[in-house]
Amino acid sequence: MPKSHAVFIPLSPAKPTEVFDTYWRFAAERQAIFFRRIEGLPPDEWTRDAILSRYKFTNAYRASDRVSQYLIRNVIYQGDQTPEEVFFRTILFKIFNRIDTWELLEREIGVVRYEEYSFRKYDGVLGRARRRGERIYSAAYIMPSGNGVFGHRQKHRNHLKMLERMMEDEMALRIRGARSLREAFDLLRSYPLIGNFLAYQYVTDLNYSGLINFSEMDFVMPGPGALNGVRKCFSSLGGLTEANIIHLVAERQEDEFAKRGINFRTLWGRPLQLIDCQNLFCEVDKYARVAHPEFNGEGGRTRIKQLYRNNAGPIEYWFPPKWKLNTKLEKAKGAG
Repeated sequence: MPKSHAVFIPLSPAKPTEVFDTYWRFAAERQAIFFRRIEGLPPDEWTRDAILSRYKFTNAYRASDRVSQYLIRNVIYQGDQTPEEVFFRTILFKIFNRIDTWELLEREIGVVRYEEYSFRKYDGVLGRARRRGERIYSAAYIMPSGNGVFGHRQKHRNHLKMLERMMEDEMALRIRGARSLREAFDLLRSYPLIGNFLAYQYVTDLNYSGLINFSEMDFVMPGPGALNGVRKCFSSLGGLTEANIIHLVAERQEDEFAKRGINFRTLWGRPLQLIDCQNLFCEVDKYARVAHPEFNGEGGRTRIKQLYRNNAGPIEYWFPPKWKLNTKLEKAKGAG
């Protein structure tokens, strides 16, 4: 993103810093990269931003990320669409949040179905992978081990037992009967090993399915990275909470882009949702470590760990059918 003077937009009583200006420019450029890739431009034409070229960042829209895309296309909407099976597949995938782990289970077990679930089989596959030195968990989330709750020394066994308990409690039907995204979140949050951050991620993923269908503008639960990002973007929250700030940002997005003269390309008419704005605060927390090193977060991190490597295959983008975006997506790819 080209260097520019900070633009301060009143968000009284909160007081924005220059990082808040970067928040909007980052969102627009990251989304522009998404479209340049879809339209077939070569990597050296994706961006002139040296930080975005060098380091790995998630998309402006959470559902556009590689793991979310795999989950939507290959896990949620692939296979039996009964509530129990959709819930089982989604939570099982999200516990590990790693495509390689899901594909390992499919190779070793076959079709992943709760109806045919066996702790012994799943534990065997995952245990053998661990003994081979393979990673079975994504580094994106910090997963508690749970041995004080379920009694196993191996983390994956405790997580399988947690999922078993959820299935025995008919959590799929209870989630389907929830009257709001917050109520569904609270149901997930009630389980051991699932804190606020994980419960919000899980309920967002379940909301991609046909199990529930709530607006992503209904509820937000900021994660640790987003909390740091908000603190870098505002010198004072003026009595507001970080969740209040995310709501304000989502509601004001058109004005904020317009006042900065930024042309933001939405996801074919779908504006940034609360989950996306929350994620963007997390990504700007990372981006600011290089772009604004004088804004040191609570964790004191001064560098971005993950470098960008263009070594993964192309993504066949496909969004939840209820969003009605896939026809527009196909036209965009055709135009490219």
